[in-house]
Amino acid sequence: MCWMLQAAFPFWAIRGVALPVPHDWLHDRFLTLQDPFVQPSSTVATVSAYTPATRILVFSGLILTMVMGALDQSIVSTALPTIVTDLGGLAHMSWVVTAFMLTSTIATPMYGKLSDMFGRRPLLAFSIGAFLAASLLCGLAQGMWQLIVFRGLQGIGAGGLMTLSQTVIGDMVAPQQRGRYQGLFTGAFAVSSVAGPFLGGVLTSALSWRWVFLVNLPVGGLAMVLVMLGLPAGQREARPRIDYAGAALLSVATAGFLLLFNSLGTTLAWTSPLTCALLGASVAFFMLFIRQERRAPEPLVSLDLLRIASFSICVAATGIMSFAMMGSLVFLPLYYQLVLGQTPEMSGLMMLPQVGTMMVSSVAGGYVSSRTQRYAPLLALGVGIEFSALTLIALCAHHGAPALFFLLSLGGLGVGMGIGMPNATVIIQNSVPPGMLGIATAMMSFIRSLGGALGVALSGGVMALTLHNRLHALPEKIDVTAFLEKGMAAVHGLSPEMHLQIRDAYKAAISASLSVSSSFMFVAFLMIVGLMVRNGRPSA
Repeated sequence: MCWMLQAAFPFWAIRGVALPVPHDWLHDRFLTLQDPFVQPSSTVATVSAYTPATRILVFSGLILTMVMGALDQSIVSTALPTIVTDLGGLAHMSWVVTAFMLTSTIATPMYGKLSDMFGRRPLLAFSIGAFLAASLLCGLAQGMWQLIVFRGLQGIGAGGLMTLSQTVIGDMVAPQQRGRYQGLFTGAFAVSSVAGPFLGGVLTSALSWRWVFLVNLPVGGLAMVLVMLGLPAGQREARPRIDYAGAALLSVATAGFLLLFNSLGTTLAWTSPLTCALLGASVAFFMLFIRQERRAPEPLVSLDLLRIASFSICVAATGIMSFAMMGSLVFLPLYYQLVLGQTPEMSGLMMLPQVGTMMVSSVAGGYVSSRTQRYAPLLALGVGIEFSALTLIALCAHHGAPALFFLLSLGGLGVGMGIGMPNATVIIQNSVPPGMLGIATAMMSFIRSLGGALGVALSGGVMALTLHNRLHALPEKIDVTAFLEKGMAAVHGLSPEMHLQIRDAYKAAISASLSVSSSFMFVAFLMIVGLMVRNGRPSA
């Protein structure tokens, strides 16, 4: 963490104060929804509430909070086999992950709106406190269903960790400096993501799977102390009016969509009546939510923000980027193991180039964006590199390229992610008034989560359909249904020639799913370029 603080804070002595902005200009800008890439400064009161000392305290606490949230998304997966051995309930194992994802995604937009109404401090305290209490309960769980329920409670707290941390950064620094801080956050996120599975394995082997959850307590406790010591209380609305109906409708609609996305191709067939019913119900509740938000005095989600082109296009682009990234990265380790013959350990190590380059490029890109203020070109550059890298990965998979080509392509993918992610956040935060920073950041996180879930579902469906067709077309007939259930373990009983044909079938199926991800990333790139052309200011 020290290197992050050293990278961020020496500049504050001369560049940490935002210039005042006339209230009429900001008011007119929001009401008329004029949105070329002009970064509205935060109010003097908001930025000046943070002295250099409080910034260090808050930033240290936020980094720990974000690291804790990022670790929890990946650390549990390594411990799941041991958890099932201890608690039983193999058939319900996936719900340990699904329950957490459901509640965290549903809670995200609520944290954004409530933090705008009640202030960041109480909501962040509640988020960290709920996460730590649920982590303790998870570590003490005595059965699989207990663990699933406690993971759902943990997700309620986790929904605010990432969103509120990014929002507080938007409050804490002037818009011109947000790129540097968001870049540092992205770098820390990259390190945490790759450290999660390794740390989970070490804790499970050396101590117990319960420490995968209990390790959150000292980290979260320190984060809570640092944030509460440095974060000002802020202001809250005198008589806030909470949109309970909107919250309920959004919860039901989101739960329906996520359950659908995570069940397609596994427990639900794409054309089954239950799939159609769940999709129809989710869409209906979402339309009711939109109707409620149009008439609510204090809507949970401000639909007026969607009329700001720089906000709406960047939010949509981040959702599509998440769709493409999750749809590709989930199936790459499968390709390494099934086609290239790598061990699980080696397939994990082959993802390191992406993490390493992402960490370096996010810090460097954040510094460059703060110096140049050219957020949109940097975002377009990052997304363009991501598209190029995903296309190369798809081509490598299609032609069965050696591992070295995958490593180089993944390094390029990490560069694009490190440049693109923080600049997308900065453009979104700079496009809205300071009083709506929380809900704007939460809407971005919410759409990103939905995009990732849909990306995994659609890419998985493309892979399963292609694999099914390829296996049926083999000259030597096999029981395709039984083979797909057993996976590559069924290959050992086949002839060497058949083994090679099965490997080619997997190669074609996974490369097809990667091509889908590459296509969607190109759509995101076109959206960003179109926004630059629309505003006529490519030097934004």
